[in-house]
Amino acid sequence: MQQFLDIEQSILLLEIEAPFDKREVQLARRRMAKRWHPDIAPAGKQLEHERHLKAINTAADQLERLAEDSRGGKVSRNAVKVSAAAARAARAEAGRRAWEEEQRRRRESADQRQHDPFRGSVPDHSVVHRYARCLSYPEWGVGSVTGVYFTGSEDDIQQWARVNFNVGIRTVPAGSLQFVDFSRPDPGAERVERFMTAAKHALAEGDFKLAAQRLIYARDADPDNVTVLRLMTHAFWQAGDYRAAARAVRDWIRKERDRPAPHRTAARIYEDMGSLWQAIDAAEREAALAPRDPAAWERLGRLRLRRFNREGAYDALMRAHALGASEEGLLDLALAAHLLGDLGAEVDACRAATELAPESAKVWSRYAHALARTDRPSECLAACDRALALALVEDPEVRALADQIRGRLPRALPGSEEAAAA
Repeated sequence: MQQFLDIEQSILLLEIEAPFDKREVQLARRRMAKRWHPDIAPAGKQLEHERHLKAINTAADQLERLAEDSRGGKVSRNAVKVSAAAARAARAEAGRRAWEEEQRRRRESADQRQHDPFRGSVPDHSVVHRYARCLSYPEWGVGSVTGVYFTGSEDDIQQWARVNFNVGIRTVPAGSLQFVDFSRPDPGAERVERFMTAAKHALAEGDFKLAAQRLIYARDADPDNVTVLRLMTHAFWQAGDYRAAARAVRDWIRKERDRPAPHRTAARIYEDMGSLWQAIDAAEREAALAPRDPAAWERLGRLRLRRFNREGAYDALMRAHALGASEEGLLDLALAAHLLGDLGAEVDACRAATELAPESAKVWSRYAHALARTDRPSECLAACDRALALALVEDPEVRALADQIRGRLPRALPGSEEAAAA
């Protein structure tokens, strides 16, 4: 039971209503005492009555003091409401703090179970080297080894080290530690190699943010390392941090300005950012540095199409076509020709796409729609049938086009073919 009650609880316990004065509280105390006195309690209920009577006396004393201190010797209804609201707010705040404290204790307990399971254990082995790095997590820096422990038995024995890093106490496999000799400096090349190895592990596990953070440390150790800049660009890009990826790729371009790879990556990053003008500039530099690469011209043509530069897109996609464009590049070329009103070039690009990808329903559908605007209905109908046969799910647009083309074909009268043969 609570040692102190708020006004609302005291009023409910004494069964009175506001406004009230000291005399009403005294009468309520006497009335409740007659009901809850231990001397009149049934057998086995004496303790319950005694505790209830103590609560009644506590509530009555509190309300009497409040009535004596109130204006006119009376506690108003509004004063009760204000006090009850304040008491509820205080209880809610106390509950919130208690919940936060419980969550903090649980987090600390989980952190201890994960990182410091040997907190109360005596080390199984003395520590010869005091300071060490963890090769798996080089960003933790140098920590002090406080003990070495062994788990398992027979052939399955594992050795663990309890190390105090800046991030806290961590328990790691002893084999992952690299002991530090402060008598000689740490070469920058070793720092780069250490952080690059850890970053590659993070990339393999799909933790791109952690990999990018580790590569920042490697970049700080050797700002001119092209491999670090390349990996950092891809790590930020895969992590979805496009602004950081754009900054990293610009640093990469400064070191390898004459290679198409950084410009290609920049074009893709700017495209994902939605900055099409910058993407087009990067794609143009890539195409200029790799004029024999059809993918570079396809990328440039696609970006120009998104900026409604039809002529520029058509020229770039024609260059890609001459060098051996892909299926998507040929379809983009057909779209550019369609926007320019060149029906013949559109049909030729779609036909080339069907030759390159004869089992693609999408390609045959585009070819059929291009043929629908020509005077070759039989070929259009054949393309529609081919697209419908290859599609996993029937395309209603292709089906409607096929029905429309069949309705435009000339019809022969029954028996006319036999008569023409005779």
